[in-house]
Amino acid sequence: MFDKIIKLSKKNIDVSHTKNCLKFAVLIPIIGEEKDLSLLYEIRSENLVNQPNEICFPGGRIEPGETNEEAAKRETIEELLIKPEKIEMLGPSNILVTPFNTIIYPYIGVIKGYNGTFNKDEVKEVFAVPISFLLSNEPLCHYIDVNLRPKEDFPYDLIQNGKDYKWGKGKYPVYFYLYEDKIIWGITARITYDFIKNLKEI
Repeated sequence: MFDKIIKLSKKNIDVSHTKNCLKFAVLIPIIGEEKDLSLLYEIRSENLVNQPNEICFPGGRIEPGETNEEAAKRETIEELLIKPEKIEMLGPSNILVTPFNTIIYPYIGVIKGYNGTFNKDEVKEVFAVPISFLLSNEPLCHYIDVNLRPKEDFPYDLIQNGKDYKWGKGKYPVYFYLYEDKIIWGITARITYDFIKNLKEI
């Protein structure tokens, strides 16, 4: 048994098996030349049901039978109307698990020779932010309180103090990048923040 525990401790644990979670993959798209690299962002179409007009990275739900990386690439191709060979996938960034039953798998990739195309059914506009700007400008950060609220059928009789149990509280960071007339916030800003933070540490 101990041998199995040792093997488990050396194994990369993937949270993709987590039940009752929506799973998405996104691409952190890098465009431009070596001395002038930028991250490419989309503004979602105002006709979309979910989060219209919000700023995001290309991405979407992971379909059955495809890997997380394949999903990120497929969604980017569909949203930016580019050929597969135009994307050079570099590798994963930090996995983001939100308090809202959502797991997001970001991947870093280079889009070669991008000329501003996008699918107007899904995307209203695209714009680029220089990585140099993101490296030199810390985002604003505000916190949302996260509280646990058990349902009425929770088995209080199985825990200490029953209904008087003191549940822990948490804080969820919400980041804001202000660039020209654009406000990048929420999950997209969190993914950006993680990417930039990791880049600074190299």
